[in-house]
Amino acid sequence: MNKRRSQKERSAETSGRLMSSTIDLLHEQGLTRTTTSDIAQHAGVSRGALTHHFASREAIISASVAEMLSKTARDLHRFAEDFMARGGSSDEIVDYIWQMMDDRLFYVTMEFLPEARHNPDFRAELIPTTREFHAGLDAIWTALAARAGTDPNHTRTVMNATMCLVRGMISQTVLRPNDPVYYESLLQFWKGQVRQHFPIKPAKAAKSATAPDHAASARRKSP
Repeated sequence: MNKRRSQKERSAETSGRLMSSTIDLLHEQGLTRTTTSDIAQHAGVSRGALTHHFASREAIISASVAEMLSKTARDLHRFAEDFMARGGSSDEIVDYIWQMMDDRLFYVTMEFLPEARHNPDFRAELIPTTREFHAGLDAIWTALAARAGTDPNHTRTVMNATMCLVRGMISQTVLRPNDPVYYESLLQFWKGQVRQHFPIKPAKAAKSATAPDHAASARRKSP
């Protein structure tokens, strides 16, 4: 017999569905086109249930973005731990950053950043989570520096430049979505540049399960 879920568990499940639906809609139709009615319908709950958990549209968007960034930060820390345990290469980190940003994160970020720029309360709510996200990135940079025996500050500079490159590449996919050779060539070029700063041999293990298929990801539809 299945154990009956508590009210707290049911409430957490509903909140999770609502936040997941919010991110889905921010990605699919943008912030300005997403209403609380849309979110409730997508999550399969009543609008009253939504307002019970989140007092306003701004509140659910803020909570949803914070949860998305927190999950990404947790994944970053896990990747850093795995990287150190396996003895990975800088190529794997470039691959991981591309996959991470390409997996909706960048597109959703493009939706909420303008709002954060003009809405100080919304911005203030997201700053702590953004710091957590950057701490996760720093864990990867630190792991790479330890693996390569390089200066951590120099490592952060090189890898933050990688983040900027990847952001720029993914922004191009909005109007250039079906050109996998173009993106793959840029990534391969940049891997070669990064490798010069971290001359360590790739791990002997099989290709990491986290490494993306660039050709497939570059073909996905823009939001």
